[in-house]
Amino acid sequence: MTAKLLDGRAVATEIRSKLKTQIKALAGSITAPSLVSVLVGGGPVSQAYMKNNETACAQVGIRFRKQILPAATSQTELERAIGELNADRSITGILLHLPLPRGLNETAALSEISKEKDVDGLNPCNLGLLMHKQPALVPCTPNGIIALLKYNRLPLVGRHAVVINRSRPVGRPLSQLLLNEDATVTLCHSKTDDLTGISKTADILITGIGHRDEFVVGSNMIKQDAIVVDVGTTSIEGKIVGDVDFEAALTTASYVTPVPGGVGPMTTTMLLYNTVLASCLQSRVDVALRVEEFLTRPVR
Repeated sequence: MTAKLLDGRAVATEIRSKLKTQIKALAGSITAPSLVSVLVGGGPVSQAYMKNNETACAQVGIRFRKQILPAATSQTELERAIGELNADRSITGILLHLPLPRGLNETAALSEISKEKDVDGLNPCNLGLLMHKQPALVPCTPNGIIALLKYNRLPLVGRHAVVINRSRPVGRPLSQLLLNEDATVTLCHSKTDDLTGISKTADILITGIGHRDEFVVGSNMIKQDAIVVDVGTTSIEGKIVGDVDFEAALTTASYVTPVPGGVGPMTTTMLLYNTVLASCLQSRVDVALRVEEFLTRPVR
């Protein structure tokens, strides 16, 4: 058999269209959605990601501003800059690009971002709410993965999900989201014994290592008819590839995300969604802005 593709671009396009309509409908009742992207230092990859976010914001009607700080910025200077953005009531979303340069404390910096402007969902308060099944702003990549699975009506309840990534932006919050959906979750990492054996038991296999030269998910790691979600990205000879041996997955899995075009567009789209939701939270507008409302599609 040939696995079906989980097309993140198509789903992202549909959600963005609905977000654009929602923004117009809310005009005048909420502070206009506005995102500031904060980058400390950063090379071409970070700059490209920032440019991608700027383009996406323009598509749906979100104001965008970039704030690039020198790589030598101190912790005090970074936190002061975040504090100024918190105090600016015209700004509804703050995105701090990670990882930060060596010597800066990410946890402290993320803690400084107002929980209502934390559109990346990584402020400890927002992560804590996720643990209590009362999330407000949810980390973008994990939320995008769940949205992609739900859009395609793939079952989560009772499924065994194996997550090969324990990072703060992806693996840890994703594991909690899956638990909140009543999946059974195994979280794996570099020191996991028998990773191949564990991954082979997954009904839903999600990988996000991003070092294709050192780690590849081959057919020996994929259970027959599993759902495979690839979050990893590696640049090899100018081409972006994921963790998964895509051709092998096509003959083993039931569904698989392409790289690029799978999770990436969903991550950016959830950033847009969070920026609009943040505007509603700050304007104290109790609008029913739930991800599920953007995932309706005809039954096939």
